[in-house]
Amino acid sequence: MPQWINEGSGPAPGGRTGGVIGEDQILDAAFDLLVDRGIRRMTMSDVGRQAGVSRATLYRRWGSVNDVVGALLTREFAQAAAETVPGAGDGRHRLVSAVVAMVRLIRTHPVLRKIVEVDPDYLVPYLLQRLGTSTRDHLALVEEGIRAGIADGSIGPGDPADRARSVLLTAMAFCLSGPVVAETGAQDHALDRLDEQLGVMLDRYLAP
Repeated sequence: MPQWINEGSGPAPGGRTGGVIGEDQILDAAFDLLVDRGIRRMTMSDVGRQAGVSRATLYRRWGSVNDVVGALLTREFAQAAAETVPGAGDGRHRLVSAVVAMVRLIRTHPVLRKIVEVDPDYLVPYLLQRLGTSTRDHLALVEEGIRAGIADGSIGPGDPADRARSVLLTAMAFCLSGPVVAETGAQDHALDRLDEQLGVMLDRYLAP
């Protein structure tokens, strides 16, 4: 599990390439295509050509471009979680610092930025209708972090699952809407200040 749940533990992060031959190769190709042209201008034929695999190979794994993109997002966001390094301290401080760091990483991720810029409709089902795989995974990580904080006394009592949902909803708003409400002309500094406020909010919410 990522280091931001249990201090000093976690799998070594992998790169975008490597792993199972075929799937990562295809997802690497989808990454490059998506960042270059967006989802709507991608076809399964494009992904196959870019990856050097046949359409039959693609369709054995995924039924559509949207399915490929879903798998890509799951991989990339899992990688971001694995690479997130928490601050030192007790369970609450590790969790809060990790969530803020995750928000920064995902907000600036090139795949998410391209989707937000040119294909925002792709995100609507995951915001309004159902949980995606990445959201479920992140909920589980946050809940585990909350349990660890409750165990060491740094997080107050309460239902860990309910509190994890509240933390994740807050983090999602800062991740997706932060650039919209940040001051124009000095957005990076404004986002830094927003992230500081996110940390303050989460710390106070979770404190005993």
